[in-house]
Amino acid sequence: MTHSFGYLPKSHKALWIMLRIVILAWGVFGLFHGSVVEFLEAIFAIIFTHLWDFFQIFGKKSFIIEVDYLAQTMLNIFIFVAVCIGSTLNNRTTFEHFDLVTHFGAGFLSAWFGYDFANIVYRKRGDLGPAMSSLFSLTFALGIAVGWEIYEFSMDGIYGMKLQKGNTDTMVDFICCAIGAVLAMLLVAFLRNGIIGKNKEAIKKLRQTENEKRLLKDRLYNEYIENQKGENK
Repeated sequence: MTHSFGYLPKSHKALWIMLRIVILAWGVFGLFHGSVVEFLEAIFAIIFTHLWDFFQIFGKKSFIIEVDYLAQTMLNIFIFVAVCIGSTLNNRTTFEHFDLVTHFGAGFLSAWFGYDFANIVYRKRGDLGPAMSSLFSLTFALGIAVGWEIYEFSMDGIYGMKLQKGNTDTMVDFICCAIGAVLAMLLVAFLRNGIIGKNKEAIKKLRQTENEKRLLKDRLYNEYIENQKGENK
């Protein structure tokens, strides 16, 4: 990870607070204009913008405390866009295509988080490697997309809602999510492995040092095995 536990830049903190204020203002506006649903949606959205804080408070010694604050910043922006813009368009206009934006964003966020999540969980065993991390992040995002579509299908069948408009709508949702997931997978893999980003030189040196240590460890182990074989002859 590129960021240490407990460290949150002031710029990110200020952005989080600003987004929460705007979401709350949007909810209050909806409440005074006859939409209790929009107000409740704003309250739940604000709660989700505190996920990183909850992880740091309740995570204790679990892997969750290593979640990068950048993931929460992107989640907060996504929540703001989906709630304040998406819900407004859905509830107050006839625009029907904002769903594509939310599914793309969900795929992007899921893949970004999935890449770091895989490395955090596997860290005690060593370096997972960019290829496996990327594969996990992609399948993680697509798995969440499948789960969401199952939820929509269930709500339509049980409560008679109209979340899914047909097979085409479902497949378009999957495609948008997949595009976002692939884009995030590539970006986070390049960023974490020093191909792009302002810290790429430092990351490359760190990777090189880790590889040299691994090679030295393997060489010493092989020499030990060979010595043991020689003594047993």
